[in-house]
Amino acid sequence: MSPAATPVLAAGALCWRVVDGRIVILLVHRERHGDVSLPKGKVDPGESLPQTAAREIEEETGLRVALGAPLGTTEYTLPNGREKIVHYWTAEVDDDAHTASSFTPNDEVQKLEWLSLKKARAALTYPHDREVLERFQARVDNDTLRSYAIIALRHGKAISPGEFDGQDAERTLLKEGRRQAEAAAGGIAAFGPEKLFSSTAVRCVETVKPLAKRTGLHVKQTYKISQDAYENGAAPIDAVVARRLEQQKTVVLCSHGPVLPEIIAAIARDTNTPLNASVRAAGLLPTGGYAVVHLARDRKDAGIIAIEVHGQ
Repeated sequence: MSPAATPVLAAGALCWRVVDGRIVILLVHRERHGDVSLPKGKVDPGESLPQTAAREIEEETGLRVALGAPLGTTEYTLPNGREKIVHYWTAEVDDDAHTASSFTPNDEVQKLEWLSLKKARAALTYPHDREVLERFQARVDNDTLRSYAIIALRHGKAISPGEFDGQDAERTLLKEGRRQAEAAAGGIAAFGPEKLFSSTAVRCVETVKPLAKRTGLHVKQTYKISQDAYENGAAPIDAVVARRLEQQKTVVLCSHGPVLPEIIAAIARDTNTPLNASVRAAGLLPTGGYAVVHLARDRKDAGIIAIEVHGQ
């Protein structure tokens, strides 16, 4: 594919907050483009889409946000003829983040404006932005706007069993595995995890270390999601998942190829979500890949509201 034919990839978020009991969303005014739009920006080399979304929101608005559930994509043609694909997420802005915003008018964005959904719909310049707003409205209408995520992470590429003289659980990451761990950390951090859990296997612990460093979170090691426990019939996956659903916090579970499909299946069972092909596929991760399973707060009956998979 020629460079001219390669789509431009971008990412952003529909940022929202509650003011006096009413939902308002954030729009950006760009004088250079003469438009009013949702904050977004192009993917930098080596970035994942979630990482781009979080970075662009901070750069354009001064807000540090944690991404919520995805709102899909918009696709349109740029004046130069290239296609542009923009990936969007929701992002709730709490009072602390709003107060801490470091926004000052700049060459890219001259003004921020918080508007009701009705006023925002009228103010937005582009039809594709209004499409994203309609998807957001659907989340409001079905009471699945506030969400949390269980993030299933597969360890990075490790020394193969045949080349390692020791216990399987002691195998360490290869250079490629360390690179995968660093890449995964950037994307996962964008979702604002609150707890990190890892299998006791060294390759899992090493995989989650860059994420722990980036977020400042402690890694809790647990045998319960290890491959050894799974193969010995001693992995209480249902209990682990039930606890996470009860806590309703965004968490990371770093585990192994054979265990991850069981984690995804347990989430589906416990939320009465059909275990269809797309849900099953979320557990079939490559090394260093992760699945973000989004669930509505206080709405277990809503089931899984979205799943996104990011691989290497």
